[in-house]
Amino acid sequence: MSRIAVLACAIAAASLVGAVGGSAAPVQTSQLFATVGPGFTINLRDATGARVSKLDPGAYVIEVEDLSEEHNFHLTGPGVNRSTEIGDTGTVTWSVTFTDGTYRYVCDPHSGMMNGSFAVGNVTTPPPTPPPGSKPVTPRSKLQLTSGPGFTITLRTTAGKAVKSMRTGTYTVVVRDRSRIHNAHLVGPGYNRSTKPLTYTGSQTWKVKLARVGTLRFLCDPHALQGMKGSAKIVR
Repeated sequence: MSRIAVLACAIAAASLVGAVGGSAAPVQTSQLFATVGPGFTINLRDATGARVSKLDPGAYVIEVEDLSEEHNFHLTGPGVNRSTEIGDTGTVTWSVTFTDGTYRYVCDPHSGMMNGSFAVGNVTTPPPTPPPGSKPVTPRSKLQLTSGPGFTITLRTTAGKAVKSMRTGTYTVVVRDRSRIHNAHLVGPGYNRSTKPLTYTGSQTWKVKLARVGTLRFLCDPHALQGMKGSAKIVR
C-alpha cells in the first residue's frame, strides 16, 4: 500500500473517532406521571398516558399528584422507597433510578384496593393484583358515604372496599358531604335520608336500619343525571 493510501486511511480513522466522540448524546431521562385520589384510585402512567407495566432500567423523573388528604402515593422497589404524606395534597417531583426488578406502588391506608406494580428490565411482568373479594358487607363494617368535592359519590367500608352487596341489619354510616353544590342521599327499603343541597358541608353519622332485602341507592339529588349515583344489593 502506498504512503498516500496509508495516510488517507489514518486520516479517515481519526475523523471517524472524532465524529463518534463528538456526537455522544447526553443521557435522556424519561418522565412518568403518578396520581392518587381524589376517589379510591391510584395510577402510574407514561408520557403517552398509558399505564406503566414494563420499563427499561435507567433514570426517571416522576411527577406525583396527590389529590386527597386521606390517601398517599408510596413507591417501593430495588433502590427506591418514596412516598407522599397522608394528610397533605399537592404535586411533587421525584428523580429515581430503576434497576432490574419489580416495583410496587400503593396508598398505605388502602393498600388492599389501591395498588399497582410494574417490571423493570429482565423481569417477568407481575400479574395484576386481583380485586377485593365480593362477599356481602355485614353490619359489623362501618361505612362511609362521600359526596364530592368533585362529581363523585361513593359508598365504601372504612377499609376502602366499595360496597356492592350487604347483609340486612343496622349499619353505622359516616356521611361526608364535601361540597355545597352536592348532597348525600340514601334510599332503601324503609329508609330515606339526605343532607341538604346548596347549604351544607360537613360530616354526620347515621344509623341505617335495613330490615328487608332489596336495593340501597345512594345519590346526589342535583347531579344524579350526571352520574352521581350508585347502588348496593341488600341480601340476607
